[in-house]
Amino acid sequence: MQKTQQINLGYTILAIALILLFQTWLAEHGATEQIAYGEFERLLEQGEISEVRVSERFLEGRLRNPRPGGQSRFVTTRVEPGFAAHLKQYGVEFAGVIESTLLRDVLSWILPVVVFFGIWMFAIRRMAERQGLGGMMSIGKSRAKVYVERSTGVTFDDVAGVDEAKAELQEIVNFLREPKRHGRLGARIPKGVLLVGPPGTGKTLLARAVAGQAGVPFFSISGSEFVEMFVGVGAARVRDLFEQAWLAAPSIIFIDELDALGRARGFGQFGGGHDEKEQTLNQLLSELDGFDPSTGIVLLAATNRPEILDPALTRAGRFDRQVLVDRPDRVGRVQILKVHVRKVTLDPAVILDEVAALTPGFTGADLANLVNEAALIATRGDAAQVTMSHFTAAVERVVAGLERHSRVMNAEERRAVAVHETGHALVACSLPGMDPVHKVSIIPRGIGALGYTIQRPTEDRFLMSRQNLKDKMAVLMGGRAAEALVFGEVSTGAADDLDKITEIARHMVMRYGMADEVGQVVYDEAQPHFLGEGLAQGPILREHSEATGREIDLAVKGLVDEAFRRAREILTARRPELEACAELLLTKETLNADELPFVRQQH
Repeated sequence: MQKTQQINLGYTILAIALILLFQTWLAEHGATEQIAYGEFERLLEQGEISEVRVSERFLEGRLRNPRPGGQSRFVTTRVEPGFAAHLKQYGVEFAGVIESTLLRDVLSWILPVVVFFGIWMFAIRRMAERQGLGGMMSIGKSRAKVYVERSTGVTFDDVAGVDEAKAELQEIVNFLREPKRHGRLGARIPKGVLLVGPPGTGKTLLARAVAGQAGVPFFSISGSEFVEMFVGVGAARVRDLFEQAWLAAPSIIFIDELDALGRARGFGQFGGGHDEKEQTLNQLLSELDGFDPSTGIVLLAATNRPEILDPALTRAGRFDRQVLVDRPDRVGRVQILKVHVRKVTLDPAVILDEVAALTPGFTGADLANLVNEAALIATRGDAAQVTMSHFTAAVERVVAGLERHSRVMNAEERRAVAVHETGHALVACSLPGMDPVHKVSIIPRGIGALGYTIQRPTEDRFLMSRQNLKDKMAVLMGGRAAEALVFGEVSTGAADDLDKITEIARHMVMRYGMADEVGQVVYDEAQPHFLGEGLAQGPILREHSEATGREIDLAVKGLVDEAFRRAREILTARRPELEACAELLLTKETLNADELPFVRQQH
């Protein structure tokens, strides 16, 4: 109603301005007669002119007696007296032409105003777009992108490695397709489904697949797009988004990065300043309570930080179901690789199961990047097909970094790196149950790696015993132990190994209860997150005494010392093989599993 009134008022102002402009023109020109200059001289001689106003080009005046048409004012073009007398001499009729300057006069003051107003509006609009407003009439409008089935182009066939999550979401797809059949026993579709998991596991892809599979409109928006600089804008956008979804029902609303919008109220806030986020969250909670899922609206959301979400958002009745989208296992990785190799020319000899064995812990995004890297390496080498060697090189590129042939080491450094990496490989081959060694190299890679040793797991492991962890620590200490044994001193090359072994030992003592000195007590509370170790953690709160802390430090040191001692004992017993393999590595720079002289003795 307000918008209609504004439009009518604008039309009214424009009409009044045109009427006034027309009346002014009529007053100036309607009662004024244009006469020839000769006629002016005749009237002047007859005394018919009462007054004259002289301008640069025109003569305007008033007649003593009005003309037959009622005009009492006249205008004529000014002519030089000498030129007028010359024309009269030859009997030529002449009259001046009056140029109309109305358009020029109007443009002289309207055009600058229009240009200035246009520049001003353009600057204001660009500023509003940068601030996320889009325009004064669209402050409360949602910027959600609407995808329909033909636009998403994604179905469950394009999603692999997350079978449990697909089974959970298939139920929602069936309900959207046949709501009456699935609701015949009184069941209702979940109001909200929260997809949680590490980055890159396919949460957004799954949501788009649900929309493509069900063939319903898909409203997608990021949680950060709701939060603006003006208080109340985010709440208005939440209302507008749900109104759009209701008009297009059945439909799916997908909010990516929900933690940007649904962070727990009071979490990390000191002294306020977060009214806009709280109002937006409160509006989202209200909309979740207000809409009826039987209308066919499903809310999907994704986050990799579920631990910081507001409890009111994740309670039953709002986000009824949480679906874990975790890193795929070996079988899942094979399925994901099958999806991504459809677009590359693959050598029939490539065994995807072996590629999956080289990539434990990889997410779906990591595997997609791996396939692309392998294809790039094959293209760079002018190969006709992507072979297994290209996949192996791609794994090394992703895990260890790019080869740095420009980094030239002197002879002593190369020998130290060769001994160090051989120590890792020899200890790994000497301990039972360790992952087989796949490759050893002394070619520098990445930022700080002067060499690397790659082990290929034979299977995915979800549990590790105390002995498994001790063996892993001994392998990590193999490099430093080899340096100490051969050179009688250690170098800085084991810095990363020491970091990893200290973390394992600390977890064994403080989290897993695997140290007899401090008992089976947890001193380090685990914080659930999917952003990797050491991230998204709050301040460390010690809940033990200084005496217990000393015992923990001694236990950690004891585990590290024990790992170093075991690695040195193994290498001392097999020192000839250590030095022989180091010399071979110096010659070839890279050794595969079948080239290692001691690989046959691996248990």
